[in-house]
Amino acid sequence: MKPVTEHDVRTSFVNCSKGEAKRLHLPKDFADLPWPDLDFLGWRDPGAPGRAYVVAEHGNRLVGVALRAASGAARGFTSRSMCSLCLTTHGSTGVALMAARRRGDPDRYASVGQYLCADLACSLYLRGQRRTSVGADYDESLTLEEKVARTRANLHAFLDRVTRP
Repeated sequence: MKPVTEHDVRTSFVNCSKGEAKRLHLPKDFADLPWPDLDFLGWRDPGAPGRAYVVAEHGNRLVGVALRAASGAARGFTSRSMCSLCLTTHGSTGVALMAARRRGDPDRYASVGQYLCADLACSLYLRGQRRTSVGADYDESLTLEEKVARTRANLHAFLDRVTRP
């Protein structure tokens, strides 16, 4: 991902008000993010853990989406889940169901949900810069470039569903 500014991020959101975008908390390490290793910018709001954000290059522009992490009972200690973007397997709470309000939908309850890495660090898991507690449970024959392309395609499909009128 190309480096972006705070202004770029705040003006990219398509499913929240300008006021909400202005008030959101950026990642603490925003100035030091490893931009060349990111396929998208994703983070949980440190002031409100149930909120999360994804910003990505999509359709020749920067698109930001505000997400809500579903709350619910913790799964069992031995349970595993898989992120639907990067296909990384996590233990117990490493994957969260996140929902995005659809852009411009008059029904304010219309949303699109997706199971995502709870910390939204898909890019770092793909590149082996972050590890899960369960480790890899299967070997893939795909190259890193192919995994990145698959993750981006999955992300773009999600963003298409959120931004579709």
